[in-house]
Amino acid sequence: MSTIRDKARDFWDRISPRERRLVVIGAIVGPITLALWLGFAIHDGLDAMEARNNKTRKALAVVEDMRAKGQTHATVDDVVATMGTEPLSLDTYLTNAAKKAKFELKSTITPHTPTTKNGFVTTSSSLSLDKLSINEMKDFLTAVETDSKAVQITHLELRRDFRDKDKLSATIEVSNYSKEPPAASKGSGDSAGSDSKKGS
Repeated sequence: MSTIRDKARDFWDRISPRERRLVVIGAIVGPITLALWLGFAIHDGLDAMEARNNKTRKALAVVEDMRAKGQTHATVDDVVATMGTEPLSLDTYLTNAAKKAKFELKSTITPHTPTTKNGFVTTSSSLSLDKLSINEMKDFLTAVETDSKAVQITHLELRRDFRDKDKLSATIEVSNYSKEPPAASKGSGDSAGSDSKKGS
C-alpha cells in the first residue's frame, strides 16, 4: 500500500501545476459523468420495463372485460393467448437469466404465496443481487424481461456499491402470470352413484 502511495506522490511531484489542475478536474468530472450515465441507463431501462408491464396489465384488463361480457371467443393480446395454466419455475428461469448475463446466481430466491384473481394466477419470487457490473445487471434484467412474455419485474431497487462505484446491488421481485386451471369435473364415481339411485 505504501508503494502505491509513494508512486502517487512521486507522480504528483513530477507533473506541472497545470497538469495537477487537469488531474483534479478529471477526478471530479469522471465520477460525475459515470453517475449521470448510470442514472440515464437505469432510467431508460425502467421506462422500458414499465411499458412492457403496462402492456401486460392492459391485456389482462381486456380479458377480464371480455369475460364479463361473455366474449370469451374473441382474439386477445398474444401475451395472454400464449399464457399456459402451469406457472414457470422462477428458480430455473432466474438461474438461466443469470447464465445469459455471464454470472452465477448465488443469492437465495424467496417464493411468495401465489395469488389468484379474475382467472389468473400470479406467482412471485424475490431475490437480492450483490456486486454486479453494470453490464451484468443490464443483461440479467433484460433476460428476465424478454425470455418470457408471462414474466415481469414487478419491483426493483438498485443501489451502487459504496466501496466499488462500478458495481451495483439490487433487490428484485419477479412475477410469473398464468391462467387459472379449469375446475376439475366430477369423477365417474359420482355418476355411478347417481345411476344406482335411479335404479332403486
